[in-house]
This record gives sequence, structure tokens and C-alpha cells, in this order.
Amino acid sequence: MQSSAKRCVIIGGGAAGFFGANRIAELSPGTEVIILERSSRVLDKVRISGGGRCNLTHACFDPRELIQNYPRGGKALLGPFTRFGPADTMEWFESRGVEVKTESDGRVFPECDDSAAVVNALRQACERNGVTVRTSCGIKGVEQRDKHWICLLEDGSSIEAQAVLIAAGSSPQVWRMLVNLGLQMHDQVPSLFTFHIRDKALQNLAGVAMQEVVLDLIQFGFKSRGPLLFTHWGVSGPAVLKLSAFAARNLAESGYQAELRIDFLPAINADGMRAQLMALRTSDAKKCVATASPFPAIPKRAWWYLVERSGIDSEKRWADCSNTRIDKLASELKSALFKVNGKSTFKDEFVTCGGVSLDEIDTKTFGARRFPGLYLAGEVLDVDAVTGGFNFQHAWTSSWLAAESISAFLSQVE
Repeated sequence: MQSSAKRCVIIGGGAAGFFGANRIAELSPGTEVIILERSSRVLDKVRISGGGRCNLTHACFDPRELIQNYPRGGKALLGPFTRFGPADTMEWFESRGVEVKTESDGRVFPECDDSAAVVNALRQACERNGVTVRTSCGIKGVEQRDKHWICLLEDGSSIEAQAVLIAAGSSPQVWRMLVNLGLQMHDQVPSLFTFHIRDKALQNLAGVAMQEVVLDLIQFGFKSRGPLLFTHWGVSGPAVLKLSAFAARNLAESGYQAELRIDFLPAINADGMRAQLMALRTSDAKKCVATASPFPAIPKRAWWYLVERSGIDSEKRWADCSNTRIDKLASELKSALFKVNGKSTFKDEFVTCGGVSLDEIDTKTFGARRFPGLYLAGEVLDVDAVTGGFNFQHAWTSSWLAAESISAFLSQVE
């Protein structure tokens, strides 16, 4: 068994693990800080995030606005975000040589558009501060003995430490370890995914995008507004991903079977929509309905699809459209119904909701209420967010505040 006068073990070599380890080493010189990573590589999720560019945070500087992007854990993060928020994250990376830029939608990336810059900044910071990184080092469990923690490794050895920071994301091994320790856990289910819809005609729209729609999962009572992308398997885009995050548990319980309602023109109310369509029977009487769309926001292929769904013949002129068909087209534009029957993970950025219940955590310190010396940060907690850099911001914030608490805790350890 390894022992030391002062030691902190970090379980997990991801964003939260490295960020927290560096901060602990900065604040507690002389303390041995060790990162344990089960796989052979560290910071893999940082590497692949944002299509390899790393969307490291979001330029949302009002904590009350920021927490609206967290389907689970938002309220608990209000205080933490006032202490370490997106501006602090941007300053941290820029002070270590990573120039950042804010895109029009608020997402923040390295100026160089390369996640390697973020990975290198984290690794170099830990190297400068003497943090030890052990890869291919799995952990079986942690035990508390005489105010110390014993980390039991898969190779049969163990490490003794005064404090442990668990930042291992959604690792199944770590989850079992936490259950065995007695922490209350919320089951993991996927978040941030796209919707499958079995509709051959809809598949012909693959690649077509719309800038603003409103989506409504009727039976669950969740709505979202934003861009929509049609795919070969159904629908994707920011509006879908946001909806999948907020309705993650409900969708998992339903086996990803749901009814989705789409308002393709949310800026126009239902009465106004019908009135505009009725007026076309006079103003565009001789024009073909399928090729004479009055709505620039709807791409041509999407318009043809909705006209066909309304039962209007492709050669029919506006003058020949009955009130019934006009009403049907208005209905499709404002409240088209689709059957969701499955999901797909969004690119490589697999995010889960679930984790250690926040009832177990003091979010001022990110310490476990019932286990002095044990801290948790990042995705291992029951906190998750929509896309846009918000999940990384939670990782930076929780690990930073946990690190400060660990440093204060270690200062009182004999």
C-alpha cells in the first residue's frame, strides 16, 4: 500500500479530473496529486468534442440564464456558477496560451479550431504542478479507514489518500463502486440524441434544414424551439437535441416511442396561417400549390412534402383548393404529427443523464455529505445539459470548486 503525509487521488482522466487535479496541486504545494485513468488515454472526450474543435464553454455570463440549459441540476448550479463561470473558464485557458473565440450562437472554441490546444493546456498545467498521471489503472473500490481513504486497484494494489475526487464520468465500474459505497444514484439513460421517424417520404428531405421550428412531445409536456435538420432516419438539429435532453427520462421509460408535433412556422398563429393560405386562391389563383409557397422560411422540398401530406395533388392550382384542403395544409404547417420510434446518439458526443443524487452532495464544496474527504465532479453527478459547451462548463465549475474544498480540507489534516 502506498502512503504519504498528504495525498489526493483523482479517479478519472477527463476534463473534470485534470482541471481539478491542477487546481489542487496549485493550492496545496507538497501534496501528492495522482490521476488514475482506467483506459490507456486521457482526455478522449475533450479530444473528440465539437467535431474535434472542443466547444469548451458558452458565452452566457448570467448564472440565472446559464442554468436554464441544464435539464437536471440547474438550480443547484446557480451558486457555483456565480463563483466560477464561463468568463473564468475563458480566462483560464487564455492565460495558458489558448486563445478562444465566441461564435454567433454563443459557443466558445479555441481560436485554432483544434481540441489539441485544450488537451495540451490541461496536460501541461498538470505537468508543471507535478501531478502524476497513471493510465491503464482501473479501480475496484474505495474504503474509508481511520479518516483516510483506501483506493483498491484492479491490479491488486492499493493507494492511501486523505482525499479522493471522483471525476470518472459515466464509467460503469465507478458507478458500481459508488453504489457499493452506499451513495444514492439515479439510473443512467442517454441524453442528446436524434429521433427516428419511419416515413419514406420524410427521408427524401435528408439534409434539408429549417432555422426555427417549435417541437412538442405531447404526452410528456416538453417543448423546444430552434433549428431543425431532416435526416435519413428522422429529425435532428439543436431543437431535437434540446428536447431529447429535457425529456430524456420520459423517453427512456417509453422505449423511445412518442408522438412529436412540429410547428414549422411559429411566428404565424393558426388563424393568420389559414387567412394567408385562403388569400392565395385569389392572388396566386393560377399558380401550382406545390411550387408556389408563400413562406420563404420553408425550403422547397419541405413545402412539397407538406403539400403532399395535406392530400393536395402536385398539379393542383391554388384556385382549385377546397376549404378542406386549405385547412389541412394549415394544420400540417402548424401542428404536423409524427411518430417517434427510436433514437440515435448524436455524433460521438455521448452524454447521459443520471448519476450521484445531488442530495448526497454539498454543492458549495462538491463534497459527499456523509463521507468526509470524498468529492465528486463532472458527469458522475446527476447533472447534464443541452449542447453548446454547457456540459464542459459544469465539469470546469464543479472540479474547480471541489479542488478548492479539497485544498482547505487537506490543510486541516494532520
